[in-house]
Amino acid sequence: MQDEPLKNHTSMKCGGPADFLLTPCSIESLREVIEFCSAENLPIFVMGNGTNLIVRDKGIRGVVVKLSEKFSQYTVKDNIIEAEAGIFVSKLARIALENELTGMEFAEGIPGTLGGAVTMNAGAYGGEMSDIVIRTHYLDNQNNINIIEGKQHKFGKRTSFIQQDGGIVLKSEILLKKGNKDEIKTLMESFKNQRREKQPLELPSAGSIFKRPEGFFAGKLIQDCGLRGYRIGGAEVSCKHCGFIVNADNASSADIINLIEYIQEKVKEKFGVTLQTEVKIVGEE
Repeated sequence: MQDEPLKNHTSMKCGGPADFLLTPCSIESLREVIEFCSAENLPIFVMGNGTNLIVRDKGIRGVVVKLSEKFSQYTVKDNIIEAEAGIFVSKLARIALENELTGMEFAEGIPGTLGGAVTMNAGAYGGEMSDIVIRTHYLDNQNNINIIEGKQHKFGKRTSFIQQDGGIVLKSEILLKKGNKDEIKTLMESFKNQRREKQPLELPSAGSIFKRPEGFFAGKLIQDCGLRGYRIGGAEVSCKHCGFIVNADNASSADIINLIEYIQEKVKEKFGVTLQTEVKIVGEE
């Protein structure tokens, strides 16, 4: 697709166009795209489902590669699920449930893809990807397929080897344990209800905007600055959870980024704490 509005491909529902948007359906086709872009000196940006992403209003030049529904094959063997990067982690949680496998309940409701979840070591409710991912196949910066295991993932607080060294997650293997299906389902329902009660799921957002600063909670700092419900343009600090910014009224990316910077300024001014973004901001100014 040419000149594709990226607001159609991000959970925040804002952002300018990609010159070209491609959705490869296999590892081979992905490598061909990367090889072509390299030969033609075309910039390339790889995204998942756009749930942790803010694209600036002028969009992204070059080629955007989206790894999502077309890149989501999986297999289940005993207590190991192997899945491609484009599969939703919430779907993987339900696959685990159907196979009576426990350990992935925390992913119920997480909107992103497996590739994104591994890249940022996504987590919730006391669990994270580092607890269950045992092996990952990825493309390195030279377009070669590599495999890493265990500690080679370099998992940390919302980080991994991909963020540190570069590359593209192709597929990962997840090790779970046999469990009781009713108990797994009950726990997943509990997490789903907690999300519904505490997070602004009814409005477009990119999840938690800021990383948790050491010794603090970002949402509490923002609340204590009196910013609950504060707006810039169509972007608003969520009244339900101050750690979220929501697209309340056709917000531009500039509205959202300006609100992020305003929050950072006020929190620094009042508490001396520097809030760092958890979301990725990309594209032309």
